[in-house]
Amino acid sequence: MKVELAQIAITDGDLQGSLARTLAVIETAAADTDLLVLPESCLGGFPGKANVARLAEPLNGPSLTAVCNAAKAKGISVALGFTEEDNGRFFNSSVLIEPEQGIVLHYRKTHLWPGEVGIVEAGNRLVTTLWKGIRVGFLICYDIEFPETARALGQLGAQMLLVTNGNFDPDGPIHRTCIMARAMENQAFALMVNRCGSNEELAFCGGSAAVSPFGKLLAEAGRNETRISLSLDLSQLAASREAYGYRRDQRIQLPGQVIEQGDYKALQIA
Repeated sequence: MKVELAQIAITDGDLQGSLARTLAVIETAAADTDLLVLPESCLGGFPGKANVARLAEPLNGPSLTAVCNAAKAKGISVALGFTEEDNGRFFNSSVLIEPEQGIVLHYRKTHLWPGEVGIVEAGNRLVTTLWKGIRVGFLICYDIEFPETARALGQLGAQMLLVTNGNFDPDGPIHRTCIMARAMENQAFALMVNRCGSNEELAFCGGSAAVSPFGKLLAEAGRNETRISLSLDLSQLAASREAYGYRRDQRIQLPGQVIEQGDYKALQIA
């Protein structure tokens, strides 16, 4: 499986500019890419109380529609973050877009960073879907600092963790450690894509990474804009479970209602 991590700079508050940049990244992806992953809040950047209503769009809004059309034209799947509006409520969300089906997975960040509180609401589901024969699930930035979030995806059978990230100094080393641990604990691939550059208050630290089901770094970015392409050996999923299986041997299950609808499988946590 060929994946591409697009670590880019984002201008907060510039929805049209960030959309244009996202469409350009999709257009210039390698022809054999199966999945292109972009950062948290890729469309419009981080919102504030004053502009969240302007930056937020519903799932069928013009920005995501344009991304879906670009993914279809390129023939690749795309994962990215945006600010979602749903009946006057706002969420920090990420979607997985498949070229023919459009949005096949939609996740609302369950663990809000303190700076987000009062701007967006927290979601209440950890979600997965089958994509190209493997089960994938989303986490967003601060989510990965809580082992239970990835464990919930693991309980649902996730084999790949997609992490849209917006991490900044001085916390780069924290997420580097967390992403390796979350992959190892759940014997799943993990793809984490962070933004880079800076705004008036924050310096984003990059460090996008791909991690194997053994918790081994397969690729890692520096602090600057970059595109990383790599092939994932899916046989490592079975190999990581040969000696022992954390999911099989787990004795303490996380509570919550399991919801299954076709390929979609989620854990309702509140």
